Amino acid sequence: MEQETKQVEKLLEFDKIKEKWAELAYTARAKEKIREAEPFLSESTLLHALAETTEARLLLEKGGTPPPVSLNGVEELVTIAQKEGCLTADGLEQIGSALAAVKRLKDYLNRCKQYEASLPYYEENLDEQELLAEQIRLQIRNGRVDDEASRLLKSLRSEMERLHDKAKEKADAVMRANRECMSDSFSTMRNGRLCIPVKKEYKFKIAGSVIDKSATGNTLFIEPASVAKIGGELQALTVWEENEERRILFTLSAMVADAAEVMEQNMRTIEKLDFIFSKGKLSMEYGGTCPRINTERRIVLKDGRHPLMDRKICVPLQLTVGGGINGIVITGPNTGGKTVAIKTAALTCMMAQCGLHVACGEADICMNSNFLCDIGDGQNLSENLSTFSAHIKNVLDILERVTPQSLVVMDELGSGTDPTEGMGIAIAILEELKKSGALFLVTTHYPEVKQYAEREEKMVNARMAFDKESLKPLYRLIIGEAGESCAFYIAGRLGMPDFMLRCAAKAAYGENAPDMPKLLQKPSGAGELAKTAPRIIEKKKSTSRMQEAAMRFQCGDSVMVYPDKKIGIVCQSANEKGVLRVQLPDKKIWINHKRLRLHVAAEKLYPEDYDFSIIFDTAENRKLRHKMGKHHVEGAEIAIE
Repeated sequence: MEQETKQVEKLLEFDKIKEKWAELAYTARAKEKIREAEPFLSESTLLHALAETTEARLLLEKGGTPPPVSLNGVEELVTIAQKEGCLTADGLEQIGSALAAVKRLKDYLNRCKQYEASLPYYEENLDEQELLAEQIRLQIRNGRVDDEASRLLKSLRSEMERLHDKAKEKADAVMRANRECMSDSFSTMRNGRLCIPVKKEYKFKIAGSVIDKSATGNTLFIEPASVAKIGGELQALTVWEENEERRILFTLSAMVADAAEVMEQNMRTIEKLDFIFSKGKLSMEYGGTCPRINTERRIVLKDGRHPLMDRKICVPLQLTVGGGINGIVITGPNTGGKTVAIKTAALTCMMAQCGLHVACGEADICMNSNFLCDIGDGQNLSENLSTFSAHIKNVLDILERVTPQSLVVMDELGSGTDPTEGMGIAIAILEELKKSGALFLVTTHYPEVKQYAEREEKMVNARMAFDKESLKPLYRLIIGEAGESCAFYIAGRLGMPDFMLRCAAKAAYGENAPDMPKLLQKPSGAGELAKTAPRIIEKKKSTSRMQEAAMRFQCGDSVMVYPDKKIGIVCQSANEKGVLRVQLPDKKIWINHKRLRLHVAAEKLYPEDYDFSIIFDTAENRKLRHKMGKHHVEGAEIAIE
């Protein structure tokens, strides 16, 4: 069931609305509640949710945006404190920041009480825990226990600072007295001890303990004996300091644990307010209005818009269904806005039933027990379902779940199959929807379906307006009129000749085809098609001078080959580049006609119809040709040089 709900949300693009809505919330629980939001089925609960959205919008417009309250990690910190754990200074500082934010939110709500709304009185459920907040502010600062947290801590840290300065002075005195033994001019802390850098060779000259050494081993870090005594006192004071810090942290953690119930209430209230204000912010994003809610199966949308579309270009939707008319059958040209119209209507109803404002001038919306949709081709490759199969499967599922309190939207009813059979299926589906008593919005192209809707009770036709002058859709829904076919009109306006339009009309309507002027609603089109396709330009078959010169040599001509002055016989006439093939005594060569001179013409050397293969072909080829001329020789091939 949950998966089906998510699928409907995706088809109607309510999932995209939720994404924008969740971006307007701060707390994790508010975002989670937004993702899980579903239409309310209780009228009183829905009316209360809408009132909250309206008041949130009012406070946002008049009182500004409430201060953000971050509760990330606060619940975990309170749990640690309850389990007798000691919170760190950072954790306590986070608790202090949350309490300060609670105070700012209380102040904001108190200021908003002047607007005579009930939402600001959530302030009474918030407790900023003044004493705890003050103690954290005084005792924790910059992620550590502050010096002023207690007199003892202040005294200990002052004494530690005095001893540290004294140890520094002692170390500096040793360095000055033994300057030649030092590898550097300043002291340093190593392993929590104050040391001076001593050259390795002077190790025994300085009284003290070696604490560390450099990476090369040439420098030893020695704690002078005079400094070691002070270091012992510092370590004792450090233990006292840590004990005092731990006492303060435990005390504050215990106060947090005592306030756990109040903190829990604060968090739940803040999360609830965050959710409510996110609805108000969303309403401001798309200029929403609060819809009226009815249980009388009536939907009236005035100047409705799809909330994800640009307000400047979106054509307002006017729609009324219910009150005796249960179904609307919408027709019109492709890209005319039919699908957008039914999606806008269904999305508006779903948003209203989730307690959100709607993108309408006015809206009177009935509560629906479920939203049933068949939009898009639904093709499912994983289940090997075609467009039509998936469409019918979805439709049958809808018809099994439809009730008199359902809202059904179906796009391109009966599409994806043979037009005649698809039309019959579309009418059968509409008949079942009519019997169910549900409200339904469907789109179709079938003229028979328009006729069916016109004669049936509780059903009405509607069309998307179309500008016949500009040939552009107007995206405006007109209820009560069936959409006329504009295909012939558009084709005629774009230049299709009369004879083609008559042929198309006869094929579509048979012998009862309407008159062409009536069909076109304009003077008839052109008589013939203008042939504007480009022509193929063939190359002129002219013979160049070079080719003419080369063609002087015929097969069988005896020629002299220059510059060698060898005699050969032309065995292949010239190609387009003027190159011939000549048989020499020992080989055949390709040669340009310019290097040849006619020696004896073939007509003077050989009788008419002489078989030149005797000269130019091999004996094997001649025998094979003779055999192949009489019968088929399996696998025989004649090799041509």
